[in-house]
Formats: sequence, C-alpha cells, structure tokens
Amino acid sequence: MKNVKIMFQGINDVRSFVSVAERYEFDIDIVLDRYRVNGKSIMGIFSLDLSSALELVVHSDDCAAFLAEIKSYIVE
Repeated sequence: MKNVKIMFQGINDVRSFVSVAERYEFDIDIVLDRYRVNGKSIMGIFSLDLSSALELVVHSDDCAAFLAEIKSYIVE
C-alpha cells in the first residue's frame, strides 16, 4: 500500500486522473478527513472539498507506473 498527497486544480484534472486510474487493476481510494471515496469515481471525487490536499491510498505495492502517470497531481 502506498499513500501520497494529491491536489486537483479543476474539473479537467479530476477527469484526467480518473481516466488514468481506471486503467489499473488495484483499488485506489481518496481520503479527506473521515471521508473515503473510490479514486476511480468522478462523482465520488467531486463529493470532496477539492480546495485542499487529499490523501491518495493505492492498494498495491507495484504502483510505480501509476504514480509516474499522476505525478503532476502529487504534492509534498
């Protein structure tokens, strides 16, 4: 399992992220405070407050390719 912080700048970022996430077999969650949504669900992501950093939880140890594809959303 891998956890990183991500942030989206707008609707197109979310759409692009979900498009990439859907190509991978492993589960992906996005967490904000006590809310956890499916990272492959546009509606789930839009139910969160996108103005702050979100925690991305990737349920795989073999996720380097996925993280490389979404590196523009990862924040320190």
